[in-house]
Order: sequence, then C-alpha cells, then structure tokens
Amino acid sequence: MSKYRFEQIAINSKEKKKPTEKDRFTYIGLEHLDTGSLNVTRFGSDVAPIGEKLIMRKDDVLFGKRRAYQKKVAIAPFDGIFSAHGMVLRPKEDVVDKNFFPLFISSDYFLDAAIKISVGSLSPTINWRDLKDLEFEMPDLHTQKKLAEALWAINNTIESYKKLIFATDELVKSQFIENIQPLLDIRETVPLDRLIEPDRPITYGILKPGIETHDGVPVVKVKDIRNERIDESDLLRTSTEIDHQYRRSRLRNGDLLISIRGTVGRIAEVPKTLKNANITQDTARLSIKADYNKTFVRGVLESAPIQRDMEKNIRGVAVKGINIGYLRQLGIPLCKRNVQDTLAQIYVQADKSKFAALSCLKHRLPLRFQHLTDPSRQREFSQQLSQENYNG
Repeated sequence: MSKYRFEQIAINSKEKKKPTEKDRFTYIGLEHLDTGSLNVTRFGSDVAPIGEKLIMRKDDVLFGKRRAYQKKVAIAPFDGIFSAHGMVLRPKEDVVDKNFFPLFISSDYFLDAAIKISVGSLSPTINWRDLKDLEFEMPDLHTQKKLAEALWAINNTIESYKKLIFATDELVKSQFIENIQPLLDIRETVPLDRLIEPDRPITYGILKPGIETHDGVPVVKVKDIRNERIDESDLLRTSTEIDHQYRRSRLRNGDLLISIRGTVGRIAEVPKTLKNANITQDTARLSIKADYNKTFVRGVLESAPIQRDMEKNIRGVAVKGINIGYLRQLGIPLCKRNVQDTLAQIYVQADKSKFAALSCLKHRLPLRFQHLTDPSRQREFSQQLSQENYNG
C-alpha cells in the first residue's frame, strides 16, 4: 500500500461551456444523482441550463462537491454537460485502475475525508485546492483490478435488488390504480373520517415533546418513518406529564401514521412494541374501523392519485403541510370488501419481498462493499493475492 496525494490519483477536468438548446437533453445536475448509486437514471432539463457547465465525457466520474455530505457520485452515461456544483474526475491510470477509480471515489474512505474539508455553512462545498493535497492509501494496480472485479459484482447485485424493489412497488401500484382510478374518475369516494373508529378520531400529537426523558414515553417523529416502517432505534422519549396532556393521540397496535408536515404522505403501521407511545404535531393517527381492510386503505393513501391530491393541498410558509380538516375530508375510493382483501393480500406479499430485499441491502451487501474499500482490508486482500501467486 502506497500513499498518494489526490492530484496524483485523479484529473479534475475544468473544461466548460455555455449550454445551447440541444445541451438540455444531455444535462446532468446534482438533483439527478442518487446517493449510494453509481448509475444515472434521470437527466435532462426542460430548458437550456443557465450559466457555464462542466463538459463531461462518457465514463467520467461525476462528484457532487456542493453538499458533499449527500455522497453523490455517479458515472457519466454519455457525453454531455454537468453541474458546476460538481467535479468531473478522471483516473490517472499509472496509479489507479480505471474500473477501480469510481468505486474508490464512491467509498466512505474517500468521501468521509473529502467531506471534512468542506467549507461554508449553508451549502458546504469542497474546493479542489484543498482536495488535491489530501493523501490516500492505494493498493497496487494488480490488487486494484482484483478488488474492482469483486466490488463491481457486489455493486451489480445491489442494483439488481434495487430494480426488484422498484418492480415490486410498480406491481402493487398498478393493481391499486386499476381498481381505484375508475372510482376516482366518477368521484365515488367517501371522506377518510368515515373509515375511522369514532372514539379515536384523526388527530395530530404533541406540540412540544421537550427534552429526552429517561424511561419516558416514546414519541414517533416524521424522521422515524423510514422505508414504510417506524425505525425505533432513536425515538425521543417524553415525560409522562407531557404524554398525559396529549393522551388523545396515544397509539395502539395496528394504527396507521401519516406525516402531515414537512415531508407529507409518509405512512407506517404501529407495531406492538409501540403500544401507548405517542406522536408529534407533524404526524396524524388513523385508527381504521374493522369494517374496512386497513392494508387496503393504506395502499390507497400511498397511491399516486391520493399522494398528488395531498401535495396540491399543502399549505404554509415556514413549515408546509396539510391540515387535519383536509385529511378528514380526503376522498377515499372504496372497493367491495372482497376486492379490498385481494388487493391487501397483494400488498402484504409485495411488502414481504421488499422487506427481505431492503434488509439485504441495508445489512449485508453494503458491509461487504465497505469491507473491500477499507484500506486495512485491502492490505489483507493484497497479502492473500500475493500468497496465492506464490503458491502458483
């Protein structure tokens, strides 16, 4: 393992141009890059971008230098132009293998070091004059090529899992749309409020949950609703006194939660472990009557037409959201109970598949990926390769 300054590893291409009308079709901005993915799946602009942009060539590495904590790195899929808030990087192939290079740039080893030298408070940015002098350990070219083979295999598996999750989502959405869109078209809907248990009306929760209270009552915030579930790993706990003031919004197993402020429309079901927990003012509780299939109602609320309706009704300036009055009157298309049950079954089966895929993405594949992008692990890998070559 040898140390190199970053300017010995990478070329920072600064070639720019003022976009013309045709350049809008091959424009990639930071908004088109997805955290954790080297693939670019969105690109282009409705109008020609304003101001000078970086010229990119196919297979260049695109790195978001502005708000680098978002860890946006991708491979250019074609010749075009890239945001001036990024960097267009190319490998110096006497030091770094061209297939290993994008994996190195997207690794936590590189990104964590780069983020530390960001400057600015509102939109922290990485400057080349600081980045070029950072030092990184690099294995020899032979080891890099072997690492690249293993890492790309893992990366391709990760992308396959993402495609599976996307396809599963699309299947569920298509089934729901096919059944609810005709009812929406003729406005055959009922207010959401009619589907709610009368003694547990739609309500938001605690206005000011206060500071962390040891052994207090768990409070679910919008940030805790992730991947359609409630993440219980970092819940705030409020005092029993504050919880008592807002006892109207206490939770039961099976309640649905929907975010109504900030990020609107996130939905999750309350698990048994959060019985008698509470929520904040940014979330509303939905206790669905047994007369209706709760999973069906959830699927309808997550469907594109209903999500669009909620988005159109967002109000506010400092903190945007939907109000409880709107939510209570939100029109829900109701299929017959047997159709509700069938769609709910499809939703549940798809959810199980997605959960398995997400668990693999979260707990297994990334660990293997980071295992091989860690310099200390690379030394072990290099030693193994040397031993294998020695044994012939």
